[in-house]
Amino acid sequence: MFSPEREDPGNPNFCTRTIPKVCGGVTPACQEIGVALYSAVIDKVVPVSSTRAAEMTKLLENIHRAVNIGLVNEMKIVADRMGIDIHEVIRAAATKPFGFVPYYPGPGLGGHCIPIDPFYLTGRRANTASTPASSNWLSEVNSSMPDYVVSKVASALNLRKKSINGSRVLVLGIAYKKNVDDMRESPSVLLMEKLRDLGAEVSYSDPHVPVFPKMREHHFDLKSVPVTADSLKDFDCVLVATDHDKFDFDMIKANAQLVVDSRGKYLEPAANIVKA
Repeated sequence: MFSPEREDPGNPNFCTRTIPKVCGGVTPACQEIGVALYSAVIDKVVPVSSTRAAEMTKLLENIHRAVNIGLVNEMKIVADRMGIDIHEVIRAAATKPFGFVPYYPGPGLGGHCIPIDPFYLTGRRANTASTPASSNWLSEVNSSMPDYVVSKVASALNLRKKSINGSRVLVLGIAYKKNVDDMRESPSVLLMEKLRDLGAEVSYSDPHVPVFPKMREHHFDLKSVPVTADSLKDFDCVLVATDHDKFDFDMIKANAQLVVDSRGKYLEPAANIVKA
């Protein structure tokens, strides 16, 4: 019996009981037992014909998200080059009552599913007639977003006659998603590493991650610093990577020397604001 995980960390509108549960069995008896087990604690159980169908359901769900995030990230870059606010465009498109679901751009993909699951099928190339063409495109678009954001930081500092090398940069939010403490595959960590490699003095602030955790591939001996009107003045640039609700963006906008908003969503244009 197999039932893929479904959750949306930080979303208060759903809990384990209210999220429908897909369940497939190796045999009809396995499926029957699995459905009976989950029905005791889940409001709706969705049986499918096999464990393979259940696993493919998980892949399709995550590929759907990854493709649409990749699309909106690519559109963000195009819109930026054309002087168009992609968030204005998304808001307008979302008024269509059918055929459109809004997705929002960011500095890359994070979490333990979406950055990884879409590429499981790539390894099946030798055993299947075809492999989704989206795999290579997804890798190129979403993995390039940290470099795009860093280039925006470099350009913003350059306009102020500063370089990344030697600048003090505060990264706001290092969890992969707002209002959670999950660091898995967080693009914020890549941003920090790329800035550090270019000579920046990097600090971070995250109310959900007080100390930078031990990770297999990423190492920072840092603790979260407070975000106050006085502390913001010590940094040449503040980079909004994860938009936690606990951040006071009005205060940040009023006191930071320079803000590069990788979400491009919460800070209205001002002399010290750069949307990335």
